[in-house]
Amino acid sequence: MSERPEYTPTELLAVVASRMLSDNQSVFVGTGLPLIAGMLAQRTHAPGLLLFFEAGSIGPRVPELPISVGDSRTYHQAIALSSMHDAMSLAQAGYVDVGFLGAAQIDPFGNINTTVIGSHQHPTARLPGSGGANDVASFAAKTIVILRQSARSFVPKLDFLTTPGYLDGPGARERAGLPAGTGPYRVITQLATYGFDPHSRRMTAASLHPGVTPERIRENSGFTIPLGENLPVSPVPSAEEIRLLREVIDPKGVVLSK
Repeated sequence: MSERPEYTPTELLAVVASRMLSDNQSVFVGTGLPLIAGMLAQRTHAPGLLLFFEAGSIGPRVPELPISVGDSRTYHQAIALSSMHDAMSLAQAGYVDVGFLGAAQIDPFGNINTTVIGSHQHPTARLPGSGGANDVASFAAKTIVILRQSARSFVPKLDFLTTPGYLDGPGARERAGLPAGTGPYRVITQLATYGFDPHSRRMTAASLHPGVTPERIRENSGFTIPLGENLPVSPVPSAEEIRLLREVIDPKGVVLSK
């Protein structure tokens, strides 16, 4: 009997992320896994999920995986086709429940870097930059970040602060002029799901994915993450979720094969 798993770590990541989204929420999605999670949620437990794209499409039913947030497939059955200005204005006005973002680096307070690795003047790698991520994380009611976890991505200090989390701790967002009550809600990786302590605003573990030990969490983080006792295990994907991912949403494996 084959011991091959029924799902890959990337598929698990997409499913866990999808289940964070609720029906009738508005969610600002970035490219890659955030978009796949939104598409999966619409096709399963959240048919009324309202997708926002920074290029100006609002409320589409995306038929297949687009190559970017400006792809014409993001316009399919949309309720509005506007502009980046209007999309960001709606976020600033408080109409976005969830901002769903990717990241290259994240620190203990949920700040993220998508700009450079190394010094800004002489980086070892140049990344895509903010796009709309800074605006989304600044104004969405809560932010979910999805990324692959390692000691190089979970860092005590970012090489560049692209997008604000809780900045340097309690009250920092408000002192910077950002709306009260907003900020990071969850961080999802291939190993675990994380939340944030309401007092210290530092990252804490919320659940471990199946088969993941606390030792693996420690080995793959550049800062200490409180793990607590008797952490729940993330639920595994259903057969239908895996079918939708492989056959409908990303049949060519553009994102899920990575």
